[in-house]
Amino acid sequence: MQFFFGNYSDLAVAWKQKAFLLLCKCYQVHLKADANKGARTCCVWSLFVEFTFIVIPTLSILTVLNGKVYPLTAVLVCGLVLAFLMKRRQLEAAQISNKDKHQEKLLRLQFLSSYRFVVMLVTCLTILAVDFKIFPRRYAKTETYGTGLMDVGVGSFVVVNAVVSRKARGLSILKGKSRVLQNTGPLLLLGFARLLFTKQADYQVHVGEYGVHWNFFFTLAAVALLTNIINIPAHLSGIFGASILFVYQLCLLGGLNSYLNTTQRGASLISQNKEGIFSLVGYWGLYLLGVQLGYLFFQSRKSKSGLLTPLGVAGIWALAFLFWSLTVLFDRFLERTSRRSCNVAYASFILAVNLEGLGVLASLEVFPNMQLLLLEKIITENLLATFLLANVLTGLLQRQRMCCNLQIFAKAANLD
Repeated sequence: MQFFFGNYSDLAVAWKQKAFLLLCKCYQVHLKADANKGARTCCVWSLFVEFTFIVIPTLSILTVLNGKVYPLTAVLVCGLVLAFLMKRRQLEAAQISNKDKHQEKLLRLQFLSSYRFVVMLVTCLTILAVDFKIFPRRYAKTETYGTGLMDVGVGSFVVVNAVVSRKARGLSILKGKSRVLQNTGPLLLLGFARLLFTKQADYQVHVGEYGVHWNFFFTLAAVALLTNIINIPAHLSGIFGASILFVYQLCLLGGLNSYLNTTQRGASLISQNKEGIFSLVGYWGLYLLGVQLGYLFFQSRKSKSGLLTPLGVAGIWALAFLFWSLTVLFDRFLERTSRRSCNVAYASFILAVNLEGLGVLASLEVFPNMQLLLLEKIITENLLATFLLANVLTGLLQRQRMCCNLQIFAKAANLD
């Protein structure tokens, strides 16, 4: 049982902690808002409060407080229960007076937006902190097999995009070359921009992650392109996704793994970027499974009440438990979890982690008067711009650090 209570447990608690932190923050801000009814909250002050109670604690847990994840999680759970008990009467009154407004809000499945915010926040903070010594090495990406917190990033982006995709929401996919270019163009542009930046700045890139030229943005663009070209109905996406993953896993066990894990590369573009290109099959299968999950979430809006029922929330937790169990079985008896190849164990692991986070946030949807915060709205409405800004700022910071280190070395050489 060391496997289940080791790295996987550590990752699950770390992500769960972010969700509880978000929820506690919601109650704290609502307490403040209730005490100042009739007063217009200043945007600057709201952003300051939200930054103080969300961003700074999350960054601290990823760095200086990384060894206190379990105690802090317990404290946050106690704080959440206490906040709920203190506001119980207010919540019941709000539930009666704002029933129609609350129902309209729940029709938008607000917990999905909150989870997208959590994924983006943790991703941006980790890519910023990973190059500093204070960032725990166990959170960094693994070489070939195993899991770290940063291994969750690309898979979570794929799942989050799938859950809120047009297909998952029951909308028709936009056809035409212009529409396809509109979906994939920004990602391709960012991919080439990152490639150019890393080459020009001589930034160290681990080629075993995606390949020589491939990167994260190319993976997202290729998955979106495959989805537009091969139109699979949303209600059948789960079956097709699972079938693709298992056929791909058979290919990995049949010898493809040996090819992907070797350091030898040919002169062709495929050989140069073999990890990124072949892992697309796994990420596409994972995306289709995410579409199926999103389809089930949005189907809950078509019920008589339109609300996410307690049974629906229990279903999310049941699926999380199912995929955690499958992850353990796949890792032990099939093949170890590998983000590099995006095998079946990795896909199951990603679904388990994301479903657990969604379960935490969905559980709070049963309470009234829960609204998206200003920081959540800004980030969820500008996900691509936020991620681009985070990458640019990280690159500038890393370049500044390199310049400072060179100056220090130069001064030390002069002293000698």
